[in-house]
Order: sequence, then structure tokens, then C-alpha cells
Amino acid sequence: MNQSDPTPFARGTVLVTGATGYIGGLLVPRLLDDGWTVRVLTRSAERLRAKEWADRVEVVEGDVTSGEDLRAALSGVDVAYYLVHSMDGGGDLARRDREMAAGFASAAADEQVGRIVYLGGLHPEGADLSLHLASRVEVGEVLLSGPVPTAVLQAAVVLGDGSVSFDMLRYLTERLPAMVAPQWLRNRIQPIAVDDALHYLVGAARLPADVNRTFDIGGPEVLTYEQMIQRFAAVNGLRRRLVVGVPVLTPWLASHWVGLITPVEADVAKPLVGSLIHEVVRREWDLDEYVGEPAEGLIGFDEAVRMAMRGARPDHALRDALTITAATVASAAVGAAATQPGSRWYRSLDLPPWQPPALAFPLVWTPLYGSIAVTSVATVTRLEEEGKVAEAARYRRALWLNLVLNTGWSVLFWRVRRPALAAAEAGALAASSADLARRAAASGRRTGWALVPYAAWTGFAAVLSTAIARRNRS
Repeated sequence: MNQSDPTPFARGTVLVTGATGYIGGLLVPRLLDDGWTVRVLTRSAERLRAKEWADRVEVVEGDVTSGEDLRAALSGVDVAYYLVHSMDGGGDLARRDREMAAGFASAAADEQVGRIVYLGGLHPEGADLSLHLASRVEVGEVLLSGPVPTAVLQAAVVLGDGSVSFDMLRYLTERLPAMVAPQWLRNRIQPIAVDDALHYLVGAARLPADVNRTFDIGGPEVLTYEQMIQRFAAVNGLRRRLVVGVPVLTPWLASHWVGLITPVEADVAKPLVGSLIHEVVRREWDLDEYVGEPAEGLIGFDEAVRMAMRGARPDHALRDALTITAATVASAAVGAAATQPGSRWYRSLDLPPWQPPALAFPLVWTPLYGSIAVTSVATVTRLEEEGKVAEAARYRRALWLNLVLNTGWSVLFWRVRRPALAAAEAGALAASSADLARRAAASGRRTGWALVPYAAWTGFAAVLSTAIARRNRS
């Protein structure tokens, strides 16, 4: 039975949960274009106002954990899309997902909903699944065991700008010319373009009433994650990536590594990484018999990546990491070359009794320079990821000024031998360092207050430089 033809079809009302999410937000306009009346359930109607389709849907403000809210949202609904997952890293993920799914199925039955559609995860039968993937499978089973006919569509990596799994692939490839990766990155995966996933989701709303089962969905190619990395690099004009497999990188370690390298938080990366330990390949194509393939056929991996990257914001993390690190190393190197604690001139100075020993300075400055580089790269990258390009540019200017002042003090004090001028410059450095620390702290929790020790040390250096200048006015 193929229902992909454009003949008139009596549409009704659909409810979309998770409309503020990536898939839900793209599904709503597709359903509207297909002739459905769309209602969305959201905890915050305010979050929907930026959506282009916000004035074309009915909004019900409520929570999927509330039976009363669910019944109000499901009243008079023909098809309900359940697009809710617990990927926030909170405790007892499986229990929360199971309870929410059971509550949704019960409320849908009470309101005599005709069909439920759920997007789950593609997985091998009988495997020892990760907690996240096992929970998604269980949610599908809970919905299928209820009285409302359910279609559980199972997908692997969804290729589209804004998909968390695609973002993880993109940023790992763009930011790491070489990487250490777990051996299971050579497992086979069948990714799907987001447009194709939406085609199947929309079509599932028109399945016959007696259909209550899972359907695998996937694109036309089966690739390993490593092959996906190399193909992404080739499509985007990047050099071939060096991927070295190691057997000791556990999903827990890998997720924190992903959280450090990419914008994907470690708590969100963990379930995604955990899913990659399995081979996820489409086992059947039955859904095509009901809804048909997309009119122009399934989209291949390379074309799906091109489509996803057309509207993607450029990522300059690798460039920023190289330039900021190089500038910091240069500042440290010039400062070290200028420093002459063994010179006759320095030994002739009248130093305050609380002057730290010479050995203390390299021991303190080495980790501080490292902190400047790491924190600055993280800060600039985060600001650009959030679209705060002007703020990122201001941080860069503040950093360049700080590094010039940092290097300038060493030259003025050790080479020019002008303690008074060096003391004034040290005061400017301390003020610049405090400003840099403030900017880093304001950018978000990833960087936090990591530059506070640097600001404190330069403040101490300014006080010390002033004391030396006063004691050596002649």
C-alpha cells in the first residue's frame, strides 16, 4: 500500500510534543504543509515565539508529566507525536522516560487518539544496549503495548544542522585534524538525512489503523563513524583526518572528551557516544510500502552534509586555538628571553624582603600561561557558538592587549631597566588581566573563573613592581 501520491486526503488534528526541539521544530511546518491542523504542547509558550510557524499552530502550555495537561492537549487529536527524551543527564533516566511514556499512552487512550508516532533509536536485536538507547527502546515498547496504535520509527545518526548527533560529528571533524578514538568508531552506522526522516515521520501519520509496530528508517549508505568523519572532511574541503583507534577509551571518557572538544555538553554526549558502541543498520524497509520513498529518492551522505552545512555558522575553533596558543607562547618566550635575574644590575637593586625567590616565577608563570591559552580558546569558541561574534572580537582585542602588556613589562624592567615605567605598565597589566578574567567568567560556566589566579598574580606583580621602583628611585 503506497500513500505517497498527492491525492486529496482528509486530514485532522495532530499534537506535537517536543516542538521546541530540533526534530519537533522541523516537523511542525511539514505537517502544516501536508494539510494537518497542528497543536503543540510545551512547558513555555514563550520559547515558541521565535518560530516562523508560531502563529499557525494552537499552543497548549503544560508538562508531559501531568495527566491533566496531557488530556487537555490530546483532546480532539487524531495523531499524537511523542518526541520527548531525557538527555539532560538527570538521575534515573530510564524510570523517568518509562513513566512519561506510560502517562502519555494512558492519556491518549482516554482521549481516543487514533495514532501515536514516536521517533526512537535504531539498534541491534538482543544486544546489551547503553542506558540511553535501552531507554528509548523501552519507551517504544511501552507505547506499542498501549491501546492506541503506535508507529515507532527507529533512526541512527540524523544528518542536519542542529541535530546533536550531527553537531558532534561536525565539530569533532572540523576541530581535530588528528584524534585518538575508540575502536568501536569502526562499527557500521546507517545515517539518515533530516529531510528523509521528516518524510517518514509525516507519512507515519497516515498509516492504516491496524498498524502497530516498529519501522527502521535510514539513508541509502552504511558507513562507519570513521568513514563519516573522512567523508565530512572531504565534502567541506578539509584535509584527511588522522584517526588512531585505541581500546581503552570508554564511553564515559569519550563523552567527556567530546564535551571538551565540541559544543555538545558531556551529559548529552554520553548517551550519544554510548549508542555508537553498537552497529546500527536498517534491517527492513517496510515503511516504504506504506508511505513510499521521498519523491527524489533517499539523500546520500555527502549531499546530506552539504545541505546541513549551507546554513551552518562557520566554526573558527581550530583557527582560534592555533592563533591564541601561538600568541600566548610567543608572549611567554619573549618574556623569558628578556628576563635576566642573574644580571649585575638586578643584583644591585634594593628588593623588598617579601620578594619571592627567583625560582618561584617560572613555577607560577608556566601554568598561568597555560591557563590564558586554554581559557581564552574556550571563551572565544563558546561566544562564537552562541552567535556573539562582536563579543568574541572584543575578547580577542582584550587578550591581544593583555599579552602585549605582559611582554612589555619584561622588556621595560629587564632590558630598558626603568623600574618606575615598568611599575606603571604592571598596573595597566593588572587592570587588563582583571578585565580579561571578567570577560571569561561572563561567557559561561565552561570557563568560569579560570583566569582569576592570573589576575591575582598580575595584581601582586604590580604591587611588587611599585615597591621595587620606590626603593630604587635613584
